[in-house]
Amino acid sequence: MSPHDIVILLKIASYGSQQWFQKSMAEGLGISQSEISKSLNRSKYAGLIDPKGKKVMKLALLEFLQFGLRYVFPQKPGAVVRGIPTSHSAVPLKDKIESTEHYVWPYAKGTVRGQSIIPLYPSVPEAALKDAKLYELLALVDALRVGRAREKELAIIEIKSRLGFGK
Repeated sequence: MSPHDIVILLKIASYGSQQWFQKSMAEGLGISQSEISKSLNRSKYAGLIDPKGKKVMKLALLEFLQFGLRYVFPQKPGAVVRGIPTSHSAVPLKDKIESTEHYVWPYAKGTVRGQSIIPLYPSVPEAALKDAKLYELLALVDALRVGRAREKELAIIEIKSRLGFGK
């Protein structure tokens, strides 16, 4: 697995039942079509996407995010920089967790200063600004990567809701 595999799986999940194409996904994510294709093949092999490469295996993805993500793609908050809020500093956790510390993806055009969280792929900040659903999923995933127990618990509840599991 590669970190951008998670970004691609979350993008597919954000489409819901909408039809999607690799070309438009590549443009929206800032990832080449060949990388999208390689990623889909890795995700098929891992059982995170169906054999046709069009539908995310939601339960498998949820299990991976909940139990494996922080070990495979760990992250520790870094220096204070300008950027785009993520983890508990972004919606939907922002309204549920009060904190004076902010976590951000470093981004020159960002409006918030906070501890830097390196995104799963360099184009994540721009891709997130183009797609609110994807932004929420990526921020929730960062809460799993860097959050404390309560943040992780709330993130899983929100991810389940967005993947269609209910509460």
